[in-house]
Amino acid sequence: MADEAAPQPAPAFGQADLTNCERELIHLAGAVQPHGALLALDAELRVLQVSGNVALLLGLPPEALLQQPLSVLGGDLAERVAALQRSAELREPVALQCEAGPGLRRFDAALHRVPDGPLVLELEPSAGAPEGVEMQDLDPAVMASTLSAALQRLGAAPSVGVLADAVVEVVRNLTGYDRVVVYKFDPDGHGKVIAEARHPRLESLLGHHYPASDIPQRARELYLRNRVRVLVDVDYQAAALTPRLVPGLDHELDMSMCTLRSMSPLHLQYLRNMGVTATLVVSLVREGQLWGLVACHHYRPYNLRFAVRAAADLLSEVIA
Repeated sequence: MADEAAPQPAPAFGQADLTNCERELIHLAGAVQPHGALLALDAELRVLQVSGNVALLLGLPPEALLQQPLSVLGGDLAERVAALQRSAELREPVALQCEAGPGLRRFDAALHRVPDGPLVLELEPSAGAPEGVEMQDLDPAVMASTLSAALQRLGAAPSVGVLADAVVEVVRNLTGYDRVVVYKFDPDGHGKVIAEARHPRLESLLGHHYPASDIPQRARELYLRNRVRVLVDVDYQAAALTPRLVPGLDHELDMSMCTLRSMSPLHLQYLRNMGVTATLVVSLVREGQLWGLVACHHYRPYNLRFAVRAAADLLSEVIA
């Protein structure tokens, strides 16, 4: 009897093709989208790794930050991170606001801890946006009234179909994306668009079916763990982590829970083939299983403030 073929090793991030993309190590991206910066920290809040865009966003180059205390960035950043480190488990990202860098720039930030690994701090400027990127922000009072009305409407839905129709309208009003769909998985993992809200210029995708292979298994696993994923510009230039391996651990940083994590080149090409520039994907998790997705598409570079993303995350829990 012939020996069975040995299992093939998983392809490194960016090295997959259509024959092995199911196994691509997308959580080991080693880079971030450039609208934010990432710092990996040890238990004493010394900087172990940085994304290559820290000079642009934080005012200090990588060599001025690596192996230095987080406090070198000034402001209240180190104080706020230390407080969270003491008070929160940080298994999932916890939001904070802070000031850091020359001129004490304001940042929206998120902090989480990699199991048996470093703290991961992600920072996005609280004001302004990269050139050419449209930013969706909402006044807190508008946000509160929008969410209140949305929750009432969703809670009153008598069926899944009515709920899905309400979801796409609510999410599109909240986020401003050109197209919002609810995408439901069948038992075999194939997907179907069961509801849609869109700009009138766009052709409808309602009722379209997609094979299970469109979303690799590793991506589905991450959707279960990290419920909200944003892509600002499909043609972004990634900011690589320096050094590539986590000092003292000699392996790559697990970026499973990172909002800024760079996306698979195969996925980016898939979006380009559809003409999509920016996306928001919100997982719908029911009884521990991935029931479906709320997928938002935009046809120009586009981003959401942290508060708007947090509102989308809240809605996903209510919907599920």
